[in-house]
Amino acid sequence: MKQKLVVLTGAGISAESGLKTFRDSDGLWEGYNIEDVATPEAWARNPAMVQDFYNQRRKSVLEAKPNAAHYALAKLEEQFDVTIITQNIDDLHERAGSSNVLHLHGIITRSQSSLNPQLTYPIVGWEIGMDEVCELGSPLRAHVVWFGEAVPMIEPAAEICHSADLFILIGSSLAVYPAAGLINYVPRKTPKYIVDPVIPDVSLSGIIKIKAKATESVPALVEELLAGV
Repeated sequence: MKQKLVVLTGAGISAESGLKTFRDSDGLWEGYNIEDVATPEAWARNPAMVQDFYNQRRKSVLEAKPNAAHYALAKLEEQFDVTIITQNIDDLHERAGSSNVLHLHGIITRSQSSLNPQLTYPIVGWEIGMDEVCELGSPLRAHVVWFGEAVPMIEPAAEICHSADLFILIGSSLAVYPAAGLINYVPRKTPKYIVDPVIPDVSLSGIIKIKAKATESVPALVEELLAGV
């Protein structure tokens, strides 16, 4: 029986594929204040601007390519029962070959009803038009969890973390809750790897710190884990 390996990825791994995040030093996301593009209030106030913002982000995601860290994580499935939990809204893990990915904050390549977030649809191309509606007749928006909205996948993610035999955190500052709290569900005895140029302050047992970018260190870590099985 394969060991259960759980990987939690944050913005750092996508940044190495050229996708910017709002956690940059200026606190902006592609030049926008978060309150203007990533809240239900922003959508109510100016839906056309919010729609255009996510259309442009979707275009960037589709143009981006998975990097060496994404491909290395997919390779883990050769020997481990792998679940990737990602805070990222891109599909780079899937395109690299990972088959079991849980998106905590949604995925930008799908749309959702603005009335019922459980109604989601694939998007052809990179744009959602303002005239596109769901089966209930309400406008479609990006399938992304905004600030102030519930994170419906957090409970399944916590259960997955609780079952981990090995745990790897990559490219996350552990600054966004509730996702940042997931590491606390990992069993005390489980080895925990943290990979980032800036290691977050975590007071848990079994931490192995790798202070480096994901593309520089994850492929080597994966080879080490595969060799040890």
